[in-house]
Amino acid sequence: MGKTSLKMMILSALFCAIIAVCAQISITFLPPVPFTMQNFAVALTVVILGRRYGTLAILLYILVGAIGAPVFAKFNAGLPVLVGPTGGYLIGYIVSAFVMGTMIDRGKLTFMKAFIVNIVGLAIIHVAGVIQLKLVGSMTWDKAIGIDITFILPDLIKIILASYIGIQVRRRLALAGLLPNSLNNEKIVA
Repeated sequence: MGKTSLKMMILSALFCAIIAVCAQISITFLPPVPFTMQNFAVALTVVILGRRYGTLAILLYILVGAIGAPVFAKFNAGLPVLVGPTGGYLIGYIVSAFVMGTMIDRGKLTFMKAFIVNIVGLAIIHVAGVIQLKLVGSMTWDKAIGIDITFILPDLIKIILASYIGIQVRRRLALAGLLPNSLNNEKIVA
């Protein structure tokens, strides 16, 4: 394993921890879905780490929670969370990270590109969440969508912040030599 791979794996583990911490910033308005900062952390992770290591960080987060570490919202853990009403959002993180990372890794990175990519990721997360809310939560489509819609505006604010902060952090990590050439600074446009 090369130095770059080791650095990126360490960064992936760090971002897994950041997602876990952000999951604990939690308020429940409409049960069973809590308002958390996870979407912010997922968006930030992918903007900074790209597809390969961003997806790795999210997979690691899901795996750690699935095997019993209390990293999901409100210190929940285990497979019951993944197959429960809110598990679709967590599963959506994996799919969104891969899709977002693929888009982020192509061409130059600007704030507008990061924001649009994060909108796509947010849509994937919300669709997966609504489907599982409806199916597992024994809800009508109207109720599942109604609960989900209450999170759209806060999530848009979170991804605006994640897009801006992500580009700034990625630029600084690249300048410090902590990112591989594929994520290098010359692809980042202010």
